[in-house]
Amino acid sequence: MARDLTFAVADLHGRFDLLAKALEAIGAYAGADDKTRVVFLGDYIDRGPESLQILQRLRAGPPAGVIWTCLKGNHEDMMAQAARDPSLMPWWIRNGGDATLASYQGTGISPGGDLAWIENLPFLYVDQHRVFVHAGVDPALPLAAQNEKVLMTKRYASGFPDGHGHRHVVHGHSPHEEGPPLYPGRTALDTLAWRTGRLVVAVFDNEVQGGPVDLIEVR
Repeated sequence: MARDLTFAVADLHGRFDLLAKALEAIGAYAGADDKTRVVFLGDYIDRGPESLQILQRLRAGPPAGVIWTCLKGNHEDMMAQAARDPSLMPWWIRNGGDATLASYQGTGISPGGDLAWIENLPFLYVDQHRVFVHAGVDPALPLAAQNEKVLMTKRYASGFPDGHGHRHVVHGHSPHEEGPPLYPGRTALDTLAWRTGRLVVAVFDNEVQGGPVDLIEVR
């Protein structure tokens, strides 16, 4: 029986090896008849060694029959801000931008195309049952009234269980090395993969409310 599935991938931070393994695992998990979407939750760049390779792979797009949605994280926003205002370059570099710049060295590839792609990334993906976002949402505000900075930088209080209204919130940004922690209203997927080498992909059945129906771990 065909399934309607969404996979969520958080905070790759330059670990192209983990992206490649995650895509392979997702391809093995989803059947040929399944409807498949992958939502990438942002922070593709900085800290790890292969930011350029991740951006190029995501820009190349999904295999046939699969839909990809790429959201903007705060590290993509930092790169874009530093490109617009060179006085911000030291700030970005201190936050891992040095690794991103190093990934371009010797390739002959200009970051211009990647920056244009980053500038146009959405902050949210919303379906019937869930909200996908890089960092979090303000539960007191309608989704249409959310502040972009909050969407990219919010930190939930430890153990905060709620989502947004009836929707489950799926996010990264806040690292939980032994995670991901799963709450009634939200799933937090940042497992500090760039340092731990452990990435956890959440699997959601789009016909079922709430949190993931499965987790896929890649190392």
